[in-house]
Amino acid sequence: MTDLRPTIVRLLSNMASAKEIQQYLKRFSQLDAARFAVVKVGGAILRDELPALVSSLSFLQQVGLTPIVIHGAGPQLDEEMAKAGIEKQTVDGLRVTTPEVLAVVRRVSQGENLRLVEALQAEGVRATSIQSGVFECDFVARRKVGLVGKVVKVHTAGIEAAIKVRSIPVIASLGETASGQILNVNADWAANELVKELKRYKIFFLTGTGGLLDDAGKVIDSINLSTEYAELMAQPWLHSGMKVKIEQIHDLLMQLPPASSVSITRPDELAKELFTHRGSGTLVRRGEKIRAHRSWAKLDLKRLRALIESSFGRRLHKDYFERTKPWRVYCSEHYRAAIILTREGGYTHMDKFAVSDDAQGEGLGRAIWQVMHAEHPQLFWRSRRGNPINEFYFANAEGAMKDARWTVFWYGMPDWKAVQYAVEHCRQRPATLKD
Repeated sequence: MTDLRPTIVRLLSNMASAKEIQQYLKRFSQLDAARFAVVKVGGAILRDELPALVSSLSFLQQVGLTPIVIHGAGPQLDEEMAKAGIEKQTVDGLRVTTPEVLAVVRRVSQGENLRLVEALQAEGVRATSIQSGVFECDFVARRKVGLVGKVVKVHTAGIEAAIKVRSIPVIASLGETASGQILNVNADWAANELVKELKRYKIFFLTGTGGLLDDAGKVIDSINLSTEYAELMAQPWLHSGMKVKIEQIHDLLMQLPPASSVSITRPDELAKELFTHRGSGTLVRRGEKIRAHRSWAKLDLKRLRALIESSFGRRLHKDYFERTKPWRVYCSEHYRAAIILTREGGYTHMDKFAVSDDAQGEGLGRAIWQVMHAEHPQLFWRSRRGNPINEFYFANAEGAMKDARWTVFWYGMPDWKAVQYAVEHCRQRPATLKD
């Protein structure tokens, strides 16, 4: 593993900061590289963005990671059925699969599978075609939709054999009954069942949109299900297809270890989404509950101190909790993110915003900020010049003022007199972290 680090640094240097690279290397050294990700590829990606997909999968193999790839072939199947003069029929979102349709499904799925494997091998990537033997199925509703299967068991022997020799398994979403009848399986369903069985570290859905889109058509950068799911599902702009996708992701993550996540991104942004805090698509995590406190009484101050010191890389003054009177304290349930607010001159002041290293990039900091912001429409705070988080602060503040040591930020301040008070208070406020 150590021999790969110079290669990783070189490959990541154009898209990540030095701190992000070091955090990745730390995680990489602790990770079972053979158990890290399932990548679900839509048929449109195979049709339109195959070179970008091959490049990203090649990158992962170069840094010692072996993803499991499962693909669909919906657009190709539509095209081939039209050529064959077979009308497409769907019931409850499932393709009605007659024996004639199944023949086309098998031919198209196998053809797309081999096309991806051959493209990978042409670029020197070790890849294994797996077209059957993974998904044991029962019929969904034979009278309604025909030869369509729901997965009842996942057989992993072929996948594990490929991973053992660091070859990327490329799996077609075809199933079969225990008696050997081939069945058409929805690729998203197959991917979800595969993930549940294998309990992989990360799940990627590669799409042309590059993520989930909000009401303005912009990519939502992260979703913390513990704090945002109910509100998100109530949004009137969330159309049926995206709503179903989020419901599926929620149900999937609730059955996986807490560290698991789903990323929805484009093939050419896969590495950026995986290895940088900013990412490039939508990162969905189960997340942690955010709890609000009005005093130190119910908080584990030892854990809170450790979080603050780890986040800032400096020691907190010994008597910090004795001399600081909290107005509100927001803390994630596992003490991986916290915001400490005080009340100064009738205005709300943010004294500390801390996020642990292992939580950076997963959206927890953004989640706790949103909870705090919703309850405090007015806030001021300060940050040292050169603090890496200042970019986030500038994006979330209505104004800022710099001096030689501090940048003072604010939003929702009622007038210039209040801003002047905030700036002066921040300049005079004693430091609570030791240099």
